[in-house]
Amino acid sequence: MILPDGGGGARSTEEQAQRRAEKKQISRQKILDAAREVFFRDGFMAANLDEVAQKAGVAKGTLYRYFDSKAELYVAVLAHNGEIFKQRMRETVGGGRDSAERVRLVSKFYFDHWIRNYDYFQIFWAIENQAVIGELPNGVLEKVANLWEECIEIVAEIVSEGVERGEFIACDAWEVANILWTVANGLIQTEKSATRRSLRRVSLEQAFDDAVELFLRGLAA
Repeated sequence: MILPDGGGGARSTEEQAQRRAEKKQISRQKILDAAREVFFRDGFMAANLDEVAQKAGVAKGTLYRYFDSKAELYVAVLAHNGEIFKQRMRETVGGGRDSAERVRLVSKFYFDHWIRNYDYFQIFWAIENQAVIGELPNGVLEKVANLWEECIEIVAEIVSEGVERGEFIACDAWEVANILWTVANGLIQTEKSATRRSLRRVSLEQAFDDAVELFLRGLAA
């Protein structure tokens, strides 16, 4: 007669499966961390997956068990960091006393995040380079476009609420948010050119703050 084991065997199997899942998650995160470093330093085209595998402490074959291609790994890096960025952006605007203050807070967050994570912004701007886009699948471009759209939507929500409260003039909230987003990125990218830096005549931070205040002055009811 076979005696029941009291469920111990089932628990042991579940524990083993959980340990395997945890081990896979740790390996995947190591690969993402290593890929982030290499992609941010070298860009998509020059990034070497052999180096990614070496930094992650895995065989190159193991890397391909988690990600089918270099482009898929690139998308995973963007998605992981993008979700963190978007969540922090939402948390930032929660503390504003009024709509103008919330715009200032989200603008300051964006500027400070760029200062602390210059390489992170570089990996997004790189997709506008036609040589890079030619090698990337549409999925990569869509992932970045979706993240941009979600971030602009956060700003658009602030503007829309400001209009509803009578703090801002009636406007197309999405168009206004997109203009601010475009101006912010345009100013930040002046740092990449010595000529454009000299034309600014003030620090980037001052120019950025001035642009936000001009923007708010135009919106004020």
